[in-house]
Amino acid sequence: MKRLILARHAKSSWGEPGLADYDRSLNKRGKRDAPQMGKRMKALGVSPDLIVSSPAKRAIKTAGKLADEMGYDRDAIVTNEILYGAHPEDTFAIAQAADDGIDTLMIVGHNPTTTDLINELTEFSIDNVPTCGIFCATFEVDSWRDVRAGSGVFVFFEYPKLLG
Repeated sequence: MKRLILARHAKSSWGEPGLADYDRSLNKRGKRDAPQMGKRMKALGVSPDLIVSSPAKRAIKTAGKLADEMGYDRDAIVTNEILYGAHPEDTFAIAQAADDGIDTLMIVGHNPTTTDLINELTEFSIDNVPTCGIFCATFEVDSWRDVRAGSGVFVFFEYPKLLG
């Protein structure tokens, strides 16, 4: 069985006019939400074998904060340029190309790609993944190459406002 976790980066700052989108960091809320969601993932038993993140500053910062709380070595986070500006099929291809020794894969990316891909994987449907929203699905396969759209089983969808 393979478990795919998709996370949207935490809330980012728009406080510096002229700063490139790629370079925007987390705002105060994002810095608060990402560790809280990491703690929630740990409470749910989430222990990724691999975290792949967009290299955009807000995404990699989110991935690091999630990793810290889940007990994942932040230095082991892999960045993939494709995730910045990706289409759902690009993100899906990253999952399908994962090493089969990886059972739990977490991908930290952006919207609308995260929302669109979530809507393709299982019966679960959502209009918009809020910042720092995290979705999990399982697939009854032994190889990531065999993961298919629509074949996932919804496990959970969590986001900061659910935590109160």
